[in-house]
Amino acid sequence: MSATEHGFDHKAFLAACTSAPGVYQMLDDAGTVLYVGKARNLRKRLASYFRSAGERSPKTRAMVAQIADIRVAVTHTEAEALLLEANLIKRHRPRYNVLLRDDKSYPYIFVSNHEYPRLGFHRGARKKGVRYFGPYPSAVAVRETLNLLQKLFLMRQCEDSVFAHRSRPCLQHQIGRCTAPCVALIDPDEYAADVQASVRFLEGRSEQVIGDLVQRMEAASAALQFERAARLRDQIAHLRQISEQQYVAGGDGDADIFALAREGGAAAVQIFFVRHGQNLGNSVRYPKLPEEAGDDEIMAAILAQYYAEREPSQLVLVSHRPQEPEGLAALLEQRRGGRVRLAWSLRGDRARWVEMAQRNAELALKTRLAGQAGQQSRLQALAEVLQLPEPPARMECFDISHTQGEGTVASCVVFGPEGPLKSDYRRFNIAGIAPSDDYAAMHQALDRRFARLKKEAGPLPDILFIDGGQGQVNQALDVLRSHGIEGMRVVGVAKGPERRAGLETLVLSGVQGPSILPAQSSALHLIQQIRDEAHRFAITGHRLRRAKARRESRLEEIPGLGPKRRGALLRHFGGLRGISRAGVEELAKVPGISHNLAQAIYEGFHEN
Repeated sequence: MSATEHGFDHKAFLAACTSAPGVYQMLDDAGTVLYVGKARNLRKRLASYFRSAGERSPKTRAMVAQIADIRVAVTHTEAEALLLEANLIKRHRPRYNVLLRDDKSYPYIFVSNHEYPRLGFHRGARKKGVRYFGPYPSAVAVRETLNLLQKLFLMRQCEDSVFAHRSRPCLQHQIGRCTAPCVALIDPDEYAADVQASVRFLEGRSEQVIGDLVQRMEAASAALQFERAARLRDQIAHLRQISEQQYVAGGDGDADIFALAREGGAAAVQIFFVRHGQNLGNSVRYPKLPEEAGDDEIMAAILAQYYAEREPSQLVLVSHRPQEPEGLAALLEQRRGGRVRLAWSLRGDRARWVEMAQRNAELALKTRLAGQAGQQSRLQALAEVLQLPEPPARMECFDISHTQGEGTVASCVVFGPEGPLKSDYRRFNIAGIAPSDDYAAMHQALDRRFARLKKEAGPLPDILFIDGGQGQVNQALDVLRSHGIEGMRVVGVAKGPERRAGLETLVLSGVQGPSILPAQSSALHLIQQIRDEAHRFAITGHRLRRAKARRESRLEEIPGLGPKRRGALLRHFGGLRGISRAGVEELAKVPGISHNLAQAIYEGFHEN
């Protein structure tokens, strides 16, 4: 094509476009920014959007069809382009960009440069001459740390204006939270020692603080200042307990850790802060994703937007390799004013840090998807998509799992307004059908399920989901008719092209033709969650059945190997794999197994 439907002549535009690095904005005919991107070579990058339709994704084709104009801003370096891109994304929040939500600044703890410094909470621009510690993941984390330091070192937290006009100690001194430097109840050198101890503690040098406190305690004891020595003793005990709880094993450096978890069209980003080997806590974000965004694109967008207004740590660890990492690293170094290492594919302690963040991201996403508020909104969206009079109160989903027809198992999972009802889950061991006949397996599982519900007067589902297409849906409708069940909505969830999440096709009973929901649809997210849970439950049951069958059949075929000896072998080697790997001499060491029987067992597993 020579132009978009809005009359944008891309050939003329590209002919005059520069090859310098920079940022581009794509606008529709109303002047709304559709997409903001950056490039080392603007002409090459923009030309890629106007290739033949077969070479572009559906998202790109939909976006290009709306382009009425493209604005270009040339920069000196790729790092400058990254920074400008992040600022423009934050300002315009384009529809087709990855958007990092809740982009507020993180809080810090500061130590003022007063004669009697105070500890306080800080958020925003930082001043010269003031020491800052952080960032902390939340205001709660800062206040908890301040409360702890106030108990340990009794430093003041009042404003300078209040401090300057005190004539007598305040309530904080009376409850043992402040040494009242405002009325000179503590020696300036001793207060300075408490300040230094607080700073060292915030820097993660707890052992050094403890060593200094021990010396001060011994000096107070030698001077017969037993009350002061007792207070220092309690500080030491409390510090040892805290340092044990806070220490992250295997390092004493600083790091920012990013982990990405995705499920369907939703995502969660877990951010951990490690300072001086101590885990200061974590924060979770839920970015808005465009359709078909890859993990590398999401991670790059998150880092660029996150550090657009923040100073990075000297080490940034990520769970997924970001897109164009060299440019990102340059941006981070520019923001820090020094060297920054951006790392992935990690080993050792750093890999464990990222693994910890990854587990937290996955848990946060599952919690969000299963949350009551989110569940209600998704149920409402599902009711609208399926044209139901009200949100469904009970949903069931069936799936079939086998390996080339072996050990076929059907699963039934149940969901309600609160999420999964695991006590109502059921599995069905399928028998008496031709191998790999998924239609017959689905028919048998559904027939057994609804026969039991009808016999026991159990609750029927409002929606019956089937993992499969029109053939599986037909089996479900046949079973429902045979049991006299009418009016139940049956939905087949067929896998999309290349089995990619977000491209599923829905086969609805009573509706001609398939239905495709957008990847960001909350109704589709709920369907995916239910389908994935049925798939997981079916695979787990199939693997258990297959393992049991192979273990029993392989061992039961060996003459002279009864139940007691089979049990002794399994206990000794920890399972069938251990038995299959053992030699004759090892097998003969098991009580009750003679050398001849051990030879027979070995040959039974190595007959080929």
